[in-house]
Amino acid sequence: METISQPVPVTGETIDDRASFATLLGRWARVLGDEAAVTHLDHRAGGDGRAVTLTWRELDERVSAVAARLSGIAVAGDRAAVLAGQSVDYVVAFLGAIRAGLVAVPLFAPGLPGHAGRLVATLADCAPRVVLTTTGDLDAVHAFLAGAAAPAVVAVDALTPAEPRDWPSPDPDAVAYLQYTSGSTRSPAGVVLTHRNVLANARQACTAYGVESRTTSTVSWLPLFHDMGLILGIGAPMVGGMASVLMDPLAFLERPSRWLRALSASPGAISAAPNFAYAYCASRVSDAEKSYLDLSRVVSLINGSEPVLPATIAKFEAAFAECGLRPEVHRSSYGLAEATVLVSVSDAGKPARQVTFDRDRLAAGTAVPAASGSTLVSCGRPAGQRVRIADPGTGEALEPGEVGEIRVSGPNVGRGYWGRDSSETFGLPPLDPETGEGWLATGDLGVVFEGELFVTGRLKDLVVVDGRNHYPQDVEQTVEEHPAVRPHSAAVFAIGTDDGEAAVVALERAKNSDADVAEVTAAVRSAVSAGHGLRLHDVVVLAPGEVPRTSSGKISRAHSRASYLDGALAGRRLG
Repeated sequence: METISQPVPVTGETIDDRASFATLLGRWARVLGDEAAVTHLDHRAGGDGRAVTLTWRELDERVSAVAARLSGIAVAGDRAAVLAGQSVDYVVAFLGAIRAGLVAVPLFAPGLPGHAGRLVATLADCAPRVVLTTTGDLDAVHAFLAGAAAPAVVAVDALTPAEPRDWPSPDPDAVAYLQYTSGSTRSPAGVVLTHRNVLANARQACTAYGVESRTTSTVSWLPLFHDMGLILGIGAPMVGGMASVLMDPLAFLERPSRWLRALSASPGAISAAPNFAYAYCASRVSDAEKSYLDLSRVVSLINGSEPVLPATIAKFEAAFAECGLRPEVHRSSYGLAEATVLVSVSDAGKPARQVTFDRDRLAAGTAVPAASGSTLVSCGRPAGQRVRIADPGTGEALEPGEVGEIRVSGPNVGRGYWGRDSSETFGLPPLDPETGEGWLATGDLGVVFEGELFVTGRLKDLVVVDGRNHYPQDVEQTVEEHPAVRPHSAAVFAIGTDDGEAAVVALERAKNSDADVAEVTAAVRSAVSAGHGLRLHDVVVLAPGEVPRTSSGKISRAHSRASYLDGALAGRRLG
């Protein structure tokens, strides 16, 4: 058996054990004062975006105003949900809740398309005492919350400054916030994260990505209600004393060059995005837009949140090498909300390792290098925590090279799910004799090969047909090689039939493609059969944007499967 760990020097050794993101804000307000703390690039009017900036002192004062207001309407431990769009006001609201001793619940404004049901379910689950929003979203929030049990609503941008006061430091084991999962594999559940958890992971991230106060900064279009978006946009800057530059996810999707322009304008930039975003930039940013880019000063570009594909890395690096992009800044990583966010990351200063494994033997549970097969990108080594590969049924540790469930142990692992029995996921044996920490069952499959972690898939997503395992992302890559299939649009999942489990693929036809649906279906079936020995039960061809996605923009196999079974996809299929 092998447990891999990475004892790393931790950024912020002078951080008090009873610190929080809010107490650290106070510290940086005294040290950095009138330097920029957070900037939001507002692109709603088009162009390069209007910059809205708060200095460290201004941010601290506004956070105190929110905390003072909350102290009059809620008590420690009450939940404060943030229902606002991406903005400096979101940062103010979130930190204000933490400074007041409340449990922050980072969510989104009611207008987020397609996610009203999720917001209703999440609010019912966390039962907030107060909702924090902005004057611009106030009417929509009141309308959404209408009802006898509606919580108090506070517009954080309408508050007057509060009288100076000393805010108490929190118990490190008190709950800092509830991080609701994106729903990519199940209905949303709130991960309970303490101040100790989130500070530990923010420090691990700062160390792993080379953070230096006044030298590095973060740039992010990831939603602040997303686990990585929150730590990148708020958590790590509070720990590392870094300026943070935010933009709206829609601004990125409308024009991906905006993200790259922001990176160019922010020396020492650290940023993150899921794999699809790098391919999107490579295909959508024009030569004229590239002429304005200087990516030579980027420190780290984190690639995570979904499988990291070798072809995407190569495409992105080739597209922006002329802009000064260095291959070694591309850092593949692995993480999940249950561990705050970051678990492991590829080594700094060199490109992430890529290894091709025999596809059939990998599906059978053993990683064996081969000349052809499944090429996986290493997610490196744990960031100040421990990782082991275990049999998902028995929990017994597996040997290096054997595929099993990834399990994680460290100070960043959350306490469980809010209001739910979490005993099958958190605190699993064997317990550490010194810390008492157990293991988190991630539900992800992986293998340790030559000391590095390779993620092979999601346990619940595994497609098992005729006794053979198939990783859906492998099949999806084959499907998307057809020119009439829109990149990053395929979802492969299993359904039960009278003859056993069968495989289905839902995909989007490429924009401006007039390819015959029957021909595309036949070609996809043939390619999957030849490449994987897998007969597809059904191929559902949809228009662009019709395959279900999560709130963070990832293809959702679970939602696709549910929509297929309830007939929703049938009503939208082409041909």
